Amino acid sequence: MVAYLLAVFALVSAVSAENQILVAKVFLTEPLRKNNIQGNITFTQVDEHKVHVEGVVTGLPAGRYGFHVHEKGDLSGGCASAGPHFNPEKKQHGHPNDKNRHVGDLGNVVFNEDSVATIDFMDTMIALYGPHCILGRSIVLHESDDDYGRSDHPDSKTTGNAGGRAACGVVGIV
Repeated sequence: MVAYLLAVFALVSAVSAENQILVAKVFLTEPLRKNNIQGNITFTQVDEHKVHVEGVVTGLPAGRYGFHVHEKGDLSGGCASAGPHFNPEKKQHGHPNDKNRHVGDLGNVVFNEDSVATIDFMDTMIALYGPHCILGRSIVLHESDDDYGRSDHPDSKTTGNAGGRAACGVVGIV
């Protein structure tokens, strides 16, 4: 009987999460204060299969920089503590529009000549509930552009050869 009640409660909880708009935020910075990168990013679960990602990040020179969800929300050792890309399905690194990609592969963020990046896109892989939930995980902004797993570089198929970690933050529910 207890197991049945727990199963019903879990089902009701899952259904109620799917029927409401969930919002999460992350504040990007470099925990060890080696640079002046800052940003606020909002994640809004707009329906069962789409999350709207929007925000502004400042502090990097003009260019493209890899932008990923990482496995851990641990920033105790700076961005290096965030672990690898969030990849619960054990797929290769890829472009955000690829079917064969890490859940955490969000592509590149483009900074303009004023060192500002405006982020505004929909993603169909990440979620704010369920097996692809990004809550409590880290968002990492890398030091180089993401090649989407399409180059011959040894890191291309795992990290997009996006280089070191420039800034990060933990995703939390609003």
